[in-house]
Amino acid sequence: MIEGTCHCRDNRWSFDGEIKHVRSCNCTICRKYGALWVYGHLNQNVKLGGPAQEYIRGDQSTGFHFCQRCGCVLFWLGKRPDPDGLFEVAINLRLTNTPHLIQSIPIKPYDGLNTSKELPPLNKTIEDVWF
Repeated sequence: MIEGTCHCRDNRWSFDGEIKHVRSCNCTICRKYGALWVYGHLNQNVKLGGPAQEYIRGDQSTGFHFCQRCGCVLFWLGKRPDPDGLFEVAINLRLTNTPHLIQSIPIKPYDGLNTSKELPPLNKTIEDVWF
């Protein structure tokens, strides 16, 4: 299990599962946040806690959540359930409290700006861009 908090520790998350890669998206909001996203489902393999504030993206499909106190971007949450009734959530893995557990995870670039498709691999890991 990987856990994380915002800077002031008012908000927390946990992710329980295998992480094959993180996504770095270039859409108009993700590139401003600089997050490295890992995906799961709310109350399945992702648990959240704390008083987060929500910013709902223009198309109303996604809510981006951030700490009301320190401003850290915590996660995004899909506003509509998938066919199984689950809500997709992506947590900002940069907020982990155990960076040594994630440093070898590969980064997959994603073109959320133009094509909504995976881009060619960077051949970089979190360690290459973070440490």
